[in-house]
Amino acid sequence: MRFRFWDGYQGASFAELVESEFPQLRPDLSGLYAGDRQIPTAHGTTVIGVRYADGVLVAGDRLATMDYRVASRDIQKVYATDGYSLMAIAGAAGPSIEMARLLGIQFEHYEKIEGEQLELEGKANVLSGLIRQNLPAAMQGLVVVPIFAGYDRRRSTGRVWKYEITGGRYEEKEYESTGSGSLFARESLKKSYRANASREDVIRIVVEALTDAADEDRGTGGVDTLRGLYPTIKLATEAGIEDVGDEEIAGIYEQVIGSRRRSTS
Repeated sequence: MRFRFWDGYQGASFAELVESEFPQLRPDLSGLYAGDRQIPTAHGTTVIGVRYADGVLVAGDRLATMDYRVASRDIQKVYATDGYSLMAIAGAAGPSIEMARLLGIQFEHYEKIEGEQLELEGKANVLSGLIRQNLPAAMQGLVVVPIFAGYDRRRSTGRVWKYEITGGRYEEKEYESTGSGSLFARESLKKSYRANASREDVIRIVVEALTDAADEDRGTGGVDTLRGLYPTIKLATEAGIEDVGDEEIAGIYEQVIGSRRRSTS
């Protein structure tokens, strides 16, 4: 059964509903510019999406930078957009976080209006539209380049998509990374990735990749044992979304560092 709470727009898109019925609620990014000069904004990097035996893993470091300064050591870059999908953000932090939250609202709105969930590929298409709407801001430096991933219940498999600033999306069969440290993360994943990796193995593979990225890229935050800050890691499987706890990540990180110490001694 479909429910309608307004008399105007009749579609299932929350973004189009806001545009049509409540234009005053649209984000206004004009205040981020002073003449032709962009006001410094926080940027977040690096994020990773990886397919594995049980589904998909999405992870991100916790550092946000503003020019050469630390803007935040504890930013959230991986968001559950519903019970089976995840979005990882890279780029201008403010618009990226807002887009992740709007995406979750869009999925919830669609389900309430249509009485069923979007297919996973349809969810990936919705994010394309949001990125396309952000293109004018992206052309002025407020770039949002996320990773979208989830568990496709119809196909019983995990899936990962990458995006470009125009909204173009491309499905990756193995893994993807974006952000300033993505080159180093992908090089690490290229050596260690296995499609049939277990849950523990894929977490270790991603912790190693983020550690490698942090070692080579000053914009990527590594594990901060002093402050107890560890990467955000979430899994999407047939059972839904799972958060990997800091204790488990800390244990795997110690194994990674211990192995590297032994190999250099």
